[in-house]
Amino acid sequence: MDQNVFDDPRITAVGLLVEAYAGLSARFAAQYEEHGLSAVEFEVLMRLARSPGHRLRMTDLAAQTSLSTSGVTRVVDRMERDGLLCRRACPSDRRSSHAMVTASGLKRLNETIPGHLRIIEQWFTGQLEPDALAATLDGLRRVRDAVHPGATAGSTTSGDEKIDSAD
Repeated sequence: MDQNVFDDPRITAVGLLVEAYAGLSARFAAQYEEHGLSAVEFEVLMRLARSPGHRLRMTDLAAQTSLSTSGVTRVVDRMERDGLLCRRACPSDRRSSHAMVTASGLKRLNETIPGHLRIIEQWFTGQLEPDALAATLDGLRRVRDAVHPGATAGSTTSGDEKIDSAD
């Protein structure tokens, strides 16, 4: 195989993305643990807190997270036992239910957010000039939408306007 293929900028781009993600994830996980949350529990709380009414259908929550439908059910069960969220019947579909953040879940999230934002600023957004950050966010949204088209499922306002779940 030609040595030049190993120097392909596409391989470099994905490698840098994976390395940056791994570094940030390790810092986030340690910070979440200080607040009694796992990374997936933080992700679920954030997705719900950022959604209209602080709730999502379980299927939409699965589509927006890194979890399968059964994985979301297990996480929601555990978080419900811990009082961080609750389930409510979906008024428009009796076969479905919503996961909804409780006051206790919002409190825990609000306690976690300041440290989370410090890590983001120190290790991600603070490393980029405003124009570079805007271009990075645009590029990440394009890639996210291409590889994970369900990432904003269920995140609508009272009209049909989408809420970008990663903003």
